[in-house]
Amino acid sequence: MTDLTKIPVTVITGFLGAGKTTLIRHLMANPQGKRLAILVNEFGTVGVDGDILKSCADANCPVENIVELANGCICCTVADDFIPTIEALMALPTRPDHIIIETSGLALPKPLLKAFDWPAIRSRITVDGVVTLADAEAVAAGRFAPNPEAMGESDHETPLSEVFEDQIACADIVLMSKADLAGEAGLATARALIEAETPRKLPILAMTDGIIDPRVILGLMAAAEDDIAARPSHHDGHDDHEHDDFNSVVIDLPEVASPEGLVLAVQRLAREQEILRVKGYVAVAGKPMRLLLQAVGERVRHQFDRPWGATPRTTRLVVIAEHHNIDIEAIRTVLLSGVEA
Repeated sequence: MTDLTKIPVTVITGFLGAGKTTLIRHLMANPQGKRLAILVNEFGTVGVDGDILKSCADANCPVENIVELANGCICCTVADDFIPTIEALMALPTRPDHIIIETSGLALPKPLLKAFDWPAIRSRITVDGVVTLADAEAVAAGRFAPNPEAMGESDHETPLSEVFEDQIACADIVLMSKADLAGEAGLATARALIEAETPRKLPILAMTDGIIDPRVILGLMAAAEDDIAARPSHHDGHDDHEHDDFNSVVIDLPEVASPEGLVLAVQRLAREQEILRVKGYVAVAGKPMRLLLQAVGERVRHQFDRPWGATPRTTRLVVIAEHHNIDIEAIRTVLLSGVEA
């Protein structure tokens, strides 16, 4: 089988809330004549991103072409989850022209690239490119910077900085997302910080709302699985990696009186308990539509996305933070304060 017959795969990575799902929605709406298949991996048991993408399914990417693997990291469960899922996508009645993988925000992309060397798939698939999203506003604000005080004069890598640096080092192209929020000065700062982490010269482009010409990121023909040595990682030399630094919990709540009260509670969690990410669906009293809530730190966005229909009308939120900041009862208490507000 020649390279021309291999199905190209684009790996889209980036930290929690960087905008990966938004970018994929744009690609689904502008597939350039390609029939797409999508694999979504989430850190947590509630599949929010996969549900969002399935709501955008169409003839170019029907719902059966969108597969979700929740509560884990596909590169940690290659034999059990990743390989069978990729094989199932390649065996669809109408073969996809291009597969897009959305990694979890905590995933390290390099171990995933190594999985493409598995005998079961290596002759039938190739990594067209690794696209890394970096939240320009958060990068410019120093959110992913090492902690210079932890080890005296030497910079000490934090869990956030390690994940960020590994995702940048593995990239074939970096997209600075949320460019509108960062502004020109923030973009310049973010670009300099990203360039300092790239082991080789990479294109770095600004992007807002996931909008970018698909031709820029699809069709890179990087064959990244053959170029692993050029993509250094903090975890090189280890057979596997763990996510013990991070944890997620699912919080079920009653109907909320108004979205505004819950938004204030989520912002309070970010300030007081250093919660990194909150996402899920909210039942608002008197509203037939479900509310999609997405938060990155204190930045909270919400919108009514569709009627509840047969779906149980319940508020369920995934909360993600560094392990030592997960206190389930404290989190629940703060969120409950926003239910009746």
